[in-house]
Amino acid sequence: MAASYELKIITPEKVFFDGETTQIIVRTTEGDIGILANHISLVADLPSGPLKVMQEDGSWRIAAISGGLMKVGGNKVNIFANAVEWAEDIDVDWAKRSEEEARERISHQQNRRELDIAELKLKRALNRISVHDKYAGSGR
Repeated sequence: MAASYELKIITPEKVFFDGETTQIIVRTTEGDIGILANHISLVADLPSGPLKVMQEDGSWRIAAISGGLMKVGGNKVNIFANAVEWAEDIDVDWAKRSEEEARERISHQQNRRELDIAELKLKRALNRISVHDKYAGSGR
């Protein structure tokens, strides 16, 4: 059996996950990377994207992360995410409404700040839809 390590995923609202895993695969600004036990120390910026967490039975549990930061060191991984949801918990109808609203805001933006906020909301909605459609119920 592969060696495990401590994984903690924290959002501004709560501790989303706090437990052991043997591997994660996460999207960084430099590309997707896998983290195993005893990984070299690392800090990475996390854009919106999928996070794959290996479960005890060897299957993957997939989440959608909406940006954040990851710190690896001392056989621990801490992920500080703006928002995160398990693929199977994503409300796709709500995410599609958010996508439509963000596109509408982009087309009617009044200033750069409003455009930046609308673009972030659009990225988050598209990520949630993509992760749900690709992974919900698949165990991949």
